[in-house]
Amino acid sequence: MKALLLASACLLAPAAVLASGQAWAQDQSSTASHGEARDRQDSHVEDVIVTATRRAERLQDVPVSITSLSQEELNARGIVNYDGLATATPGVVLNRASANFNNFTARGIATNGYGANLQSTVAIYLDELPISSNGNSTILDPTLYDVERIEFLRGPQGTLFGSGSLAGALRILTHSPDASRFDASALVDLGVMSEGGLRQRYNAMVNLPLIEDQLALRIVGFSRNEGGWVDNVGTKIENANTLVQYGGRAILQWTPNDRLSARLMYSHEISNPHDSSLTNPNLGEYVRLTDRPDRFRSDMANYNATVEYQFDGARLTSSSTYSDYKGLFFVDLAGSYGQAFPFALDADAWDSTFVQELRLVSDPGGKFDWSVGGFYFRKRRDVDYNYRSNPAFLASRGLSGLPDEYYQRFGSYFVSHEIAAFGQLTYRFTPDLWVTGGLRYGKTDAQGFTKEGGYNSDYLTLAYWGFANTPITMTAPYAAAAGVKAEEDGPSYRLSLSWRPTSAITTYGAVSTGFRPPIINAQAGTVSLIDPNDITIPTGATSDKLINYEIGVKGRWFGGKLYADAALYLIDWNDIQVQANRVSDSIQFATNIGGATSKGLEVSLVALPASGWTVALTGSWNEAKVDDLSTQEAAISGAVMGARLAGPKVSGSLRVNYEWQPMAGVTGNASVAVSHVGSFPNAFPNTPGRPLTPLPTYDDTDSYTVVNANAAFAFTQFTVGVYVENLFDDRSINYVHPEAFIDGRYGRQRPRTMGVRVGYEF
Repeated sequence: MKALLLASACLLAPAAVLASGQAWAQDQSSTASHGEARDRQDSHVEDVIVTATRRAERLQDVPVSITSLSQEELNARGIVNYDGLATATPGVVLNRASANFNNFTARGIATNGYGANLQSTVAIYLDELPISSNGNSTILDPTLYDVERIEFLRGPQGTLFGSGSLAGALRILTHSPDASRFDASALVDLGVMSEGGLRQRYNAMVNLPLIEDQLALRIVGFSRNEGGWVDNVGTKIENANTLVQYGGRAILQWTPNDRLSARLMYSHEISNPHDSSLTNPNLGEYVRLTDRPDRFRSDMANYNATVEYQFDGARLTSSSTYSDYKGLFFVDLAGSYGQAFPFALDADAWDSTFVQELRLVSDPGGKFDWSVGGFYFRKRRDVDYNYRSNPAFLASRGLSGLPDEYYQRFGSYFVSHEIAAFGQLTYRFTPDLWVTGGLRYGKTDAQGFTKEGGYNSDYLTLAYWGFANTPITMTAPYAAAAGVKAEEDGPSYRLSLSWRPTSAITTYGAVSTGFRPPIINAQAGTVSLIDPNDITIPTGATSDKLINYEIGVKGRWFGGKLYADAALYLIDWNDIQVQANRVSDSIQFATNIGGATSKGLEVSLVALPASGWTVALTGSWNEAKVDDLSTQEAAISGAVMGARLAGPKVSGSLRVNYEWQPMAGVTGNASVAVSHVGSFPNAFPNTPGRPLTPLPTYDDTDSYTVVNANAAFAFTQFTVGVYVENLFDDRSINYVHPEAFIDGRYGRQRPRTMGVRVGYEF
């Protein structure tokens, strides 16, 4: 059936080409690393406009390392979610345990790729809403269709983007309605994997001008059904990690005059992977073992109201966003005891988030550019923890007394706030020499609460020691309790000096800072029953802080036929937040350890060597190591002096694109992209809480190289293309989970996938 569907699509492709089309093949001539498009008439690299500084500016003039990808570039690369963004961005790695379970690492700033209970070091923004979360909770991996652009800002962005942007910020900016014309588009992608099921991706957009030049509605819908490629021998399900994802958004924008605009957006997306993608190499390349599917389901609904007013000389923006999120974290933990008995966690989570930002930004021009604003963030996360056995095991052992298969249930919730004021000022000594300073002063707090109710039992003890025909002892319900509130306040700043030696080249030097909010430990204050002299579990971890020193150059050479963007940086990371273990009883908790240094070089090049040809190259070299560590910090964290952080030393990509006209009215396009990522460790080398004992789960990812290729033909409206991802079917390990509680800890490259894409623009 899969082959029949793909063959049908291939047969339709030539017919669609002969019918019409021109849009998408032209899109494929977009350049790679920073999304700048080539003007075919003048054969030069065009300017790209970004809003990373909260005002529209040329990418070349912004003293920040930025990768910008347009929707056309995303289409050309086949990027529909986070997977693929990292390879287009120098110095960035995506740690992908499974769908809805992603962590980006930028410039080597991460102690492992999972970050249990730690906020990601890269903030992810969907328009004005921060959606990044901590390492052991699911977050939505949103569908990237009909977005205006993606901006990946590397280095700390605390001044404008707050506490989560320790090492960078990823911005997903949706497309606004257009009241001047009707518009619509569709894109269908059908493919087959060498090991797995059929890929089906359907996307559509319609833009409706309701009142000419004043009121418009833009509606986007998408659906993905992608067959899996991992077999679960425990559940006996082949291709178990199938992904079903669907949703859409509607944006209504009213612009009654040239000063006022109001934008209302509603979006809702559900992502439901049927099982995890992590594997156990001892069982096979694409094989895993759990008694039930691991489930990391995400369901997010967002509501946003943005009002803008243009004063004489400045623009006021008010953005209000409410988000309602539901997530599942159902994971088999039986790997903790070698699959000897059932032990799993079914956790349900609900997040309600409100974000308000108000900013006033001056119009460009003159000697001064400035912006001021305020930010408020409130998030409540409710989690119901349900630890289970299974009925068959309980019956076989004669263990009785539980109300159902769950031996422990309790609920908790966490409330966090951030409030900040920020400002940025640029002074131009001359049109080609300017200085920019930014400051943000914020206050964060976090507090955890235990809900009344639930119960516990001695199931784990009975199961571990093999007792049979024993009544399970139940404990009294949990009492409601409030944890200690952690509060911190302080500044983030950025200072840069920019100079244009010629109109085509911009150089800059910058110093910037970032931080993460404090963390509360669930078992704060407990004393070890094994060794009362051991440390008492602390309240939590204080904020960690980072300072980034950077010099860079951006510019065009050879009449605009070469664009280059390079940055050299040195990062000092202090009071690093880590997961640690108490030595006597191995209770896990968050704390801080000394510091690390990260230094590196990032380069992006785009060249137009001949008519029709575009060559895009990205490269990154990074060295990140622990350089400050006490004996006690080493004991509880597993770190050692000189330990590498969780990022590759070398990574990069090369993309070669050729565009031609095989006949009048037909545009052809073909490209080959090669991506390389070096190996890196998954954790610190020693066991937390057991000094000098090697960590059994310590390992390195593989060093791997992946090749993608595609070709497309287009006329005025239709575009048809064929593609192959992972051409040589590389099966390297690209993720290693640092903890032992799961049986399958290894993520691999997705198998070779071949398919067709059919696009249509009205």
